[in-house]
Amino acid sequence: MLTKTFFSLDTLTHSSRFYRPLAIAATTSTLVFTQLPLHSQGVPTVKIDGSSTVYPITEAVAEDFQKASKGKARVTVGISGTGGGFKKFCKGETDISNASRPISASEREACKKAGIRYMELPVAFDALTVVVNPKNNWVKSLTPAQLKKMWEPAAQGKITNWNQIDPKFPNAPLKLYGPGADSGTFDYFTEAINDKAKSSRKDFTPSEDDNVLVQGITRDKNALGYFGYAYYEANKNRVKAVPIVNNGKPVSPSIKTVENNTYVPLSRPIFIYVSEKAAKRPEVKQFVEFYLKNAPRLVKSVKYVPLPSQAYNEILASFKNNKMGSVFVGKDTVGVSINELLKLEGVD
Repeated sequence: MLTKTFFSLDTLTHSSRFYRPLAIAATTSTLVFTQLPLHSQGVPTVKIDGSSTVYPITEAVAEDFQKASKGKARVTVGISGTGGGFKKFCKGETDISNASRPISASEREACKKAGIRYMELPVAFDALTVVVNPKNNWVKSLTPAQLKKMWEPAAQGKITNWNQIDPKFPNAPLKLYGPGADSGTFDYFTEAINDKAKSSRKDFTPSEDDNVLVQGITRDKNALGYFGYAYYEANKNRVKAVPIVNNGKPVSPSIKTVENNTYVPLSRPIFIYVSEKAAKRPEVKQFVEFYLKNAPRLVKSVKYVPLPSQAYNEILASFKNNKMGSVFVGKDTVGVSINELLKLEGVD
């Protein structure tokens, strides 16, 4: 049965509040036929793609926005990963790009060549979460150095057992699951842990879909993987979070440890990027304004860390004033705190 909210097929397969069971096979053909007349009737559409990490926030906003608009606007939200989303965005194929890292130099150049100007809007903080199977009873915490030993390129084909990470761990196969190469989470994790974005062993099970990673880890006692905090919160009865050692103390991912900047180096800001051209259309402008005005509530509802309320007001003002470009040219976000981010964005 269709609701008043018209989602893309990508959105249906990842419906987030949170992963409600859906009869996809039964609804897919119906939705295809339903969407065609929507386009022919000229219903304004906001097209969004990109990060699976940011997806739960944007989907929650889209759902509420469509209810508020009473069918006068439609929002589609895809999951191509941050890199995949920017490829579409810099070709002018989407209006907004979800991103779990700042836009890269090559992506900025692609947008520039295509004449795509954009606004960078931080929307929340994430605690990138390392997880294991609940039956794993040997890992109490891990250091960044141990994670690097698992994930660095030199580990490929060589670090294949748990006891190679710590002699106290069992002589059992180490099975790794992680985001694919188009994922901003992959970029951030590899930079934070391996000191270089995209530098990673390749003999692991990758997916741009965090739900696939969750499923793999729940089925394998010897598995370890990583993804955004919201996906951990939605599945914490199926996977177990691993505390990360900081200054000699194990620190678990949480809203509190992100806010007090002790969950490092895996705490990170997440963004939406809005095309200048698209923002001139009423439905896109209204959607972004709705997003920032409702972000404190909706970010928290999907288990991410909201920015201070005043920050959203100032980010909204930046959007209305058409502040273009990224503040991260020549910089990265590894280790950046909420306060540091807001100073960079000029909204503190």
